[in-house]
Amino acid sequence: MSTLSFARVRLTFTGWSPTLTRGHKSTSAFSHIRVLEETHIIDDYTNLTPSISSKLSRRLHAQKGHPISTLRTLIENHFPDFAHLSSLSPIVTPYQNFDSLSFPVDHPGRAKTDSYYINRNVMLRTHTSAHEVEVFAKGTERWLLTADVYRRDEIDASHYPVFHQMEGAKIFVTDASSIERVEHESQSLEHQLASSNIVIEDVQHISETNPKQTSHDVRSSEVTAKNLKLCLNSLLYKLFADVAGASKSDPLRVRWIEAYFPFTSPSYEVEVFFRGKWLEILGCGVVLQSTLDRAGIQNKMGWAFGLGLERIAMILYSIPDIRLFWSEDPRFLSQFSHGKINAFKPYSKYPASYRDVSFWKPDNDMHDNDLYDVVRDVAGDLVEDVAIIDRFTHPKTQRHSLTVRITYRSFDRSLVNDEVNVLQIQVVSRLKERWGVEIR
Repeated sequence: MSTLSFARVRLTFTGWSPTLTRGHKSTSAFSHIRVLEETHIIDDYTNLTPSISSKLSRRLHAQKGHPISTLRTLIENHFPDFAHLSSLSPIVTPYQNFDSLSFPVDHPGRAKTDSYYINRNVMLRTHTSAHEVEVFAKGTERWLLTADVYRRDEIDASHYPVFHQMEGAKIFVTDASSIERVEHESQSLEHQLASSNIVIEDVQHISETNPKQTSHDVRSSEVTAKNLKLCLNSLLYKLFADVAGASKSDPLRVRWIEAYFPFTSPSYEVEVFFRGKWLEILGCGVVLQSTLDRAGIQNKMGWAFGLGLERIAMILYSIPDIRLFWSEDPRFLSQFSHGKINAFKPYSKYPASYRDVSFWKPDNDMHDNDLYDVVRDVAGDLVEDVAIIDRFTHPKTQRHSLTVRITYRSFDRSLVNDEVNVLQIQVVSRLKERWGVEIR
């Protein structure tokens, strides 16, 4: 899907250069890294970069008036009887992030190419679900958790290695009286939605391709799934109806689709038809009983959902580039006030500057995400896009070559050619130093 407060953040490398991660071994002595006032050993899994560590203290979801914070508040207000959590540390173990949620051992998300590891024993969470077991174990039955999450990713207007998720969950006792209470709640929600300007394209709660869990009976699974859908349909109507201008003649359209997630079954994705196209909004499902078992929860079942706040905020606020959320320019921040959704008004459009580089890939495990991290470390948010425009394999030597186009653009000023040239030279130098690429 997707609590210690970070007043200060410090990243210190002792006897180790932060530019040397996977691909090249450090020639210095085995040493340590200090993240969020904690000291950790460096090993062959360490791939945390300075550009990522610099974001650990930002916590956009806690900055009043910021679009991410306002969206969080709107969702929390829709679930007033849920616990609202927002200060859990981003440092987790692979067990928390994957094993506690029944991720397969070969799931690609575990790879160093997809996730940021401090070392093989601790990492930055890739989703808010990493905290499911610990929150359930505290006895919290209804909760919303908002947090920053970290994933190695490409560079373009809609992808960023740090983003914010909100996860919601609700569990209840599975005896007859509790199931009846959930059914009554669902009936009330159905009545409210029936008088709203919304059309819902649903799927079966349970099917052969989206089955119930073996430990759940049919009725309880159906009741749980139905309650989940109604709660989320109500939320989506609150978020999108006014902005979309929903009316009787042109209602808000919501579509449910069968899905797969390692930690829920049955599982669903939800889309909203907005401004002429279907947009994926969130994922959800009935919580795996094994997750509740690990939390020591017996005789209960429930549902969970997770959504990306940036994805929804970009839609609601008409924000065209995900980098803008991290801007500290008053021309951006002053456009927004707490609790209010309004369209972003672009304040500048400076020209882009393009640079290409072609190189032979080294005989190691260099991944595309390693390329993106190098570019981010050098140029930060001055990079608008990185596109691999050509891949070539030499027919005789079987060596692999890439041609990469880097688009530089600032929101705040025009970038002069000399400045961009310096950045490009640094990117090329870093690729050669860290990964041993051969420039063509």
